[in-house]
Amino acid sequence: CRDCREEVVWWAFTADICMTLFKGVLGLMSGSVALVADSLHSGADMVANAVTQLSLKISNKPADERYPFGYGNIQYISSSIVGSLLLIGASFLMYGSVMKLISGTYEAPSIFAAVGASVTVIVNELMYRYQICVGNENNSPAIIANAWDNRSDAISSAAVMVGVIASVIGFPIADTIAAIGVSALVGRIGLELIGTSIHGLMDSSVDTELLHTAWQVAM
Repeated sequence: CRDCREEVVWWAFTADICMTLFKGVLGLMSGSVALVADSLHSGADMVANAVTQLSLKISNKPADERYPFGYGNIQYISSSIVGSLLLIGASFLMYGSVMKLISGTYEAPSIFAAVGASVTVIVNELMYRYQICVGNENNSPAIIANAWDNRSDAISSAAVMVGVIASVIGFPIADTIAAIGVSALVGRIGLELIGTSIHGLMDSSVDTELLHTAWQVAM
């Protein structure tokens, strides 16, 4: 429903604000580089959700003389912006983590960082399931993009949790390695979102093999 489309973005925006502050403060207090980096990821999500909310409002506008086919494609533009933000954030995260790894300036964080990461895993997974449901029901690429953004947050937080635990039990380098892994994952998701948006904006056709299979089934 239309109301669900607007509500889900506001819920996601609120969750991102809470997660950014929670992970950022806890990461600084516990000394976890990976958790601080993960909070930056959530910060990018806040911007992404704001862009998504704006795109949904614009896409609801009726067709006019200037845009006779409506404003639906604005959601693909929104999705590409989300992907670009993720890619940029991942690049900075990767650079900082690699530099820390090279310099050898890493220390084991507090176990509280693992507790914080586990909480964010649960919250982000719940937000993913909520948004993917609404996005599929409304055929909204922008909401679906945000849903996968939350899934990437859940996975990255899980990696942070593993890295923190490994650091605490005697492998301090694991926290920095987890940060590198998070940046690689986020960058990949960003590229995929950008690619999907480009295909949508260019009205690309369905894969020929898929069409052939569908034709055979229909016959």
